Amino acid sequence: MKQKFDIIRSTCVPLPLENVDTDQIIPARYLKATDKEGFGQNLFRDWRYHNDGTPVKDFVLNDPTYSGCILVAGKNFGSGSSREHAAWAIAGYGFRVVISSFFADIHKNNELNNFVLPVVVTETFLAELFASIAENPRMEVEVDLPRQTVTNMATGRKERFEINGYKKHCLINGQDDIDFLIQSRQLIEKWEQQNN
Repeated sequence: MKQKFDIIRSTCVPLPLENVDTDQIIPARYLKATDKEGFGQNLFRDWRYHNDGTPVKDFVLNDPTYSGCILVAGKNFGSGSSREHAAWAIAGYGFRVVISSFFADIHKNNELNNFVLPVVVTETFLAELFASIAENPRMEVEVDLPRQTVTNMATGRKERFEINGYKKHCLINGQDDIDFLIQSRQLIEKWEQQNN
């Protein structure tokens, strides 16, 4: 799942629902696994499939009209329990970016730790994205992590988003926390020698 981030330009999958919690993202019955593999197939499981396992045809992930590595979601995405499995499912499905007007803090950090970029935009910009996707499902959004901008390519409108500087560094360099510590080993050892 470790992938370097720079500029991502993609079509989008719209999920214009508010208050999507982590149990809806990945139902609790799938939390027994401790390995990240395979979670993507159960992303939004109870919305994607009927009880007999057949796809729900009108659910957005089953609609061939929509594709891409950017999920555009309604306000308050990732609320509820703090399960990291929800971020595993989003990354495992292939989403690199989730755009919303508000994320639950723990889920937002879980996404960052799993190389999914949560982009917070204004409610006005989010509404415009949903409208642009509805008008043309092939429209693209550009997310520029170095410049911290997101652009609706259909309208040309752009917004700046915030991100923790450390997490930005890690995403751009494809590093998790352990990778960062290993890379910084000499600096850490030097500091310890100077301060002991």
